[in-house]
Amino acid sequence: MSDPQNLPPNGLSYKQAGVDIDAGNALVEAIKPAVRSTRRPGADGEIGGFGGLFDLKAAGFTDPVLVAANDGVGTKLKIAIETGNHDTIGQDLVAMCVNDIIVQGAEPLFFLDYLATGKLDVAQATAIVTGIAEGCRIAGCALIGGETAEMPGMYHGNDYDLAGFAVGAAERGTLLPRADIAEGDVLVAIASSGVHSNGYSLVRKIVELSGLAWTADAPFAPGQSLSEALLTPTRIYVKPLLAALKSGIAIKALAHITGGGFIDNIPRVLPDHLAAHVDLAAVTVPRVFGWMSKVGGMSEREMLRTFNCGVGMLVAVAPDDAARLVEQLTAAGETAAVVGQLTARTGEPVTFQGALAL
Repeated sequence: MSDPQNLPPNGLSYKQAGVDIDAGNALVEAIKPAVRSTRRPGADGEIGGFGGLFDLKAAGFTDPVLVAANDGVGTKLKIAIETGNHDTIGQDLVAMCVNDIIVQGAEPLFFLDYLATGKLDVAQATAIVTGIAEGCRIAGCALIGGETAEMPGMYHGNDYDLAGFAVGAAERGTLLPRADIAEGDVLVAIASSGVHSNGYSLVRKIVELSGLAWTADAPFAPGQSLSEALLTPTRIYVKPLLAALKSGIAIKALAHITGGGFIDNIPRVLPDHLAAHVDLAAVTVPRVFGWMSKVGGMSEREMLRTFNCGVGMLVAVAPDDAARLVEQLTAAGETAAVVGQLTARTGEPVTFQGALAL
């Protein structure tokens, strides 16, 4: 047993053990304006209570089914940590959750975050949560609470981790995929903003192979450093897709193209008797994917199973509504194009023609 005489004169404090309660309180005060900016019908409370509240009736729902999703940002965080750029990583966190909510045909309503670190840096954490609030504003959902955990010994140096939790709702009977999804339905691709938030363990390995520093000019993005280009935040598709659904366009299914790429994500929303046939030549591939493919010597199939390759969301829509959907998405600021159709499944759930322009 340690000699009590070696203790500080007034005994140990939590701060001396590595946890600063005052810093936590300062963070709560610092982020209150950002949190308030995400208020929406159904959520107008202050953070700081033991739980966040949401009123479904005030949000306009009659007979809702709740849809929940949670996710993280993965090792994209390492780039933010190594470069000290934390402004947009929170938007990634929100995007990964709310894009999964809209895939079900549901409206994201509220969001909660979890930030874990070895030592709380109030300025850094404020930047992270401000980014989370920005993502919530883009998605139209309220940031109603969260948790910041300071855990010395669990995380070292500047390391931290993020997790996010989103809840949405849809009126009963309106969830996707629809039961009438059928052979001949058209596939419309909505462009990604880049790599989004998947495959970054491989991205970082490719950067290592390239020999480039994070501060070097990005070979695929003139005017940006490599880190700036690779930290481009994940696009949030909620509002344009909600508008399309509410306009009566016959959207049959949505697939969020995340980890697993085309090959693993598209089958998640298809019944066993249908396959997706994709014309890869119709996909506009951002230059970052061509650069990574070249530096990493990656096959097209590996690219298709790891990255979004330029398609952040894939929509299955009735043939008669395909042109209207593309027009409406374009008017909303998205880049959309027809890239295939649903066929009878005779083998693989996703088949391809053409080649990616890597």
